[in-house]
Amino acid sequence: MPVLPWSAIDTVLLDMDGTLLDLHYDNRFWLDHLPQRYAELHGVSRAMAEMELQPLFERNAGTLNWYCLDFWSRELRLPIRELKREIADLIALRPDADTFLAAIRQAGKRVVMITNAHRDSLSLKLERVELAPYFERLISSHDYGYAKESPQFWDALQADIGFEPERSLFIDDTLAILRSARRFGVGHLLAVRQPDSKAGPRDTEEFAAVEDYRELLVGL
Repeated sequence: MPVLPWSAIDTVLLDMDGTLLDLHYDNRFWLDHLPQRYAELHGVSRAMAEMELQPLFERNAGTLNWYCLDFWSRELRLPIRELKREIADLIALRPDADTFLAAIRQAGKRVVMITNAHRDSLSLKLERVELAPYFERLISSHDYGYAKESPQFWDALQADIGFEPERSLFIDDTLAILRSARRFGVGHLLAVRQPDSKAGPRDTEEFAAVEDYRELLVGL
């Protein structure tokens, strides 16, 4: 991991799922719990449920619909919010993420969450993990009508909070989103090596990656 040039960073933009929170909850929900409950509630086999869900997932990946609980509730005719609560005990903070948040806040950095999570998903997670006090703002891409993968998201964020991209650090576990931020001019970018604690480390390609949040605090 790189030593960050903290004196050149005023604003820290942070993703939530897979970055501050363990992605295991979300992966378990979308890849296991939802297909199982879809099968049960629609009276089909698990294999049939997966066959019906897969093309929908592929068609909507990377769009605002992918992250929208209202969309999936309508599309699948399922109570998605209630189903997400059924395994909410799996929602967990990544190791030392709170230590990192407390330190950068104490150092006087401007700290803003930017997540693609739907507001209802965000609320559910904040019930389980106390993140809100660390942040100046908690922004969902649904507030702007564009996912973080889209350049329009970054234009809207700039208009909303007035940050200096070149003096900002952004950490996210999705490479397409990091590339979108880079095109906008965000100066300091980090991926996440292992967003899901139950899965192996990932290749973060051209991006340096967070492995231990405490190591990012060197020089702060």
